[in-house]
Amino acid sequence: MHIQPLRTFLWMPLGYEAFRLRQQRELEALELEEPWPGLVLIRMGPFRGELIRLLREAASPSRRVRRLPTPFRARAKLHHGGMATLRQSVQALQRELLEQGRMPRELYLAHLACPRCREGKGGEPILLLRRWEASPRLLRRLGRR
Repeated sequence: MHIQPLRTFLWMPLGYEAFRLRQQRELEALELEEPWPGLVLIRMGPFRGELIRLLREAASPSRRVRRLPTPFRARAKLHHGGMATLRQSVQALQRELLEQGRMPRELYLAHLACPRCREGKGGEPILLLRRWEASPRLLRRLGRR
């Protein structure tokens, strides 16, 4: 994966388009290939975030090219609506994982439609990816109930 640091203020990205274009130019300069060109995963924090693009297997001298955690288990959910209604989908996804005895970890977002074409596609689809890890302690706790 290629990671581009992103400045945020209270989970809101600052200069998102500029950072996305900078990442695109760097990928072109390094001649790295993407399995899904243009798919950008976003991981946010209160004051910093990351733009993540998945890459095909290749060696690169860039300090921004890293490997995903192994094993990388993720649950996906497609959210139809804007960022204002995203909270309910994230909570539902997290609840599903906890009920199965899986500990939720990082949350990644991907906007699947550009601002110009989202009206023609029936709204603003957002892909939620939540990485999880198996939790024996959580499974034991669920077994007691």
